[in-house]
Order: sequence, then C-alpha cells, then structure tokens
Amino acid sequence: MFIRSDLKDRAKVILRTSYWYALLVSFILSLFGSSGGWSSGFPKAENSSFSNIDFRILGFILGLITIASLFALLLRIFLGYPLEVSGRKFFVENARGKTDLNYLGYSFKENRYLQFVKVMFLKNLFILGWTLLFIIPGIIKTYAYRMVPYILADYPEMDYREALRMSNDMTMGVKLDIWVLDLSFIGWYLLGMLACGIGVIFVVPYHEATNAELYIKLLDLYNKKNHNNVTEEDDDIVLDNQTF
Repeated sequence: MFIRSDLKDRAKVILRTSYWYALLVSFILSLFGSSGGWSSGFPKAENSSFSNIDFRILGFILGLITIASLFALLLRIFLGYPLEVSGRKFFVENARGKTDLNYLGYSFKENRYLQFVKVMFLKNLFILGWTLLFIIPGIIKTYAYRMVPYILADYPEMDYREALRMSNDMTMGVKLDIWVLDLSFIGWYLLGMLACGIGVIFVVPYHEATNAELYIKLLDLYNKKNHNNVTEEDDDIVLDNQTF
C-alpha cells in the first residue's frame, strides 16, 4: 500500500532542483509517446452518386490518411517505445538523486534497443487483445502492466514474460489505488487547460515524477515480499534437514 500525498510530496521535492530537465523530457515524450489522431470532413454531394473525380479525390485523401497513420504507428513503435523507457529511466534516477539528461539515450545503447521495442510492443499488443475482448479487462491489464517500462529501465535484460509477471505482481491489490492517484491529477490538468492548453505541459513533469515515486515504492514492497518468501523457504529447508 502507498499514500498518495507522500508520493506527490516527494515528487515536488525532487522537482524543485530538476524541474526544467523534467519538463524537457516530458515534452520529448509527448511528441513520440502517443500516436496522433486523424479526422477529416467532406462536403455532402448534391447528387446521390459521386463523380469519378470525387472518387479519385476521396481515394487520394484516404490513402494519405492511411500512410500517415502507418507512419505514426511505426514512429510510435520504433522511436516512441524506446524513448518511453528512457524517459522512465530519467524520472526514476532523478527520484534517486541522479539528474542526467543522458538517460534519454539509455535505450539506444548496449544492444538494449531491440529488446525494449520487443517487450513494449508485446505489452501493448496484450493490452489491445484484452481491450478488444472487452473494455474493462483492457483497462485492468493497462494498470497491471503499468510498471513494465520502469522495470526495463532497471532490468534491461529481463525477458518480456518476466517483466509482465513482475509488473502484475507489483500492482496486485493496488490497481484501484493507482487509478485514484491518476484521478487526483485531473484538477491540475483542467487548470492547465485554462491557459489555452499550454499549462498542461507544466503539469506533466509533476505527474511523471509522482509515477516514478510510485514505482520506487512498489518495487521496494515487491523486493521485501520476495525476500521474506525466500527466507521462509530457506527456513523450511533447514528444518527438513534437521528432521532427517
């Protein structure tokens, strides 16, 4: 269990000395962290059928939208995913007292790139699968796998199965609390939108720093839990040896 106010307070303390670095990292993540949406409108035809030129124009527009969407998807996968892990690395190390923008290049060094792309792609593919099955399971899995990029930032060699399992264990029993933590930022984002949306940019570092504090807290609880389990198993082995 964690206390939301404690996480936020620690995030504020960290940001007092590293806010502008955090703002820069948050801005870069916002550029590649999510794919943009496309929308278009077409005037109604006066007749019940389109002319050949109408079909060519419509096909050309749809083709552009398809190409642009595919490009955005590839950009998200091959640049956004590794940058997401690098960004989490920055915020986690920043929370640990190591402020260094060089962490943005973390995913592109020492053969980590393909590993991170693979794990993040599979994570989001599984979430998409659960979402298509039914929306609620998709939301639950989104929170269950919330810690995967943070885990990769600390354990870059971890296999995707282990990363998903570890994230699921870390968030077991606290998914609702994490959701409430996210809700607590809605007021800040609404306030930021009052300044023509520009103010939202200044809220993101606070949110990211709080999420890093959340990961550190959950990782500590996870390690303590596993340490206790190992200790108990070792004690059982010793007792068994003494018995025989």
